[in-house]
Amino acid sequence: MLNRKTEKLLMHCITENKENVYRLAYSYVRNKDDALDIVQDSIFKAMTHIDRLKNPDAMKSWFYRIVVNTSLDFLRRNKKVDTMDHEMIEIYSPGTEDVYRDMDLTRNLEDLPLKYRSVIILRYFEDLKIDEVAEVLNENINTIKTRLYQALQLLRVKMNDEPSKEITQYE
Repeated sequence: MLNRKTEKLLMHCITENKENVYRLAYSYVRNKDDALDIVQDSIFKAMTHIDRLKNPDAMKSWFYRIVVNTSLDFLRRNKKVDTMDHEMIEIYSPGTEDVYRDMDLTRNLEDLPLKYRSVIILRYFEDLKIDEVAEVLNENINTIKTRLYQALQLLRVKMNDEPSKEITQYE
């Protein structure tokens, strides 16, 4: 009975977060087909290992962690760098305002080391709270706060910007 209920919760979680999960996978591999494969593999892993989920309330972060780990496994296996396709450039810069700034942000974000990029993507693009980011990345909350601070510092330096309120919050 519990297993069936947990499976239903998982299916609901996958359905409700499908765009976010795809975007998360894409942020790692930067290729549509590879991102779709990662999402598919992640769903398979989640379905086959549903019994390992101890707290059904943590379903979303558990599934995000599977997606992140599957993405990292893919990168380790393939050791390749893909360029961004034209369709994704359009998505990242949809309007005419601040097109260059958006492209600079995207480029600078891609240049960040993976541990910093992951924190930024999960926190700001996936809108997860600090504790959820820590759970997804299987790290201590203070480690995530430090990485977020350092990542924002690196981005600020790269973009030659003034300190934002978000950065000073962790000082």
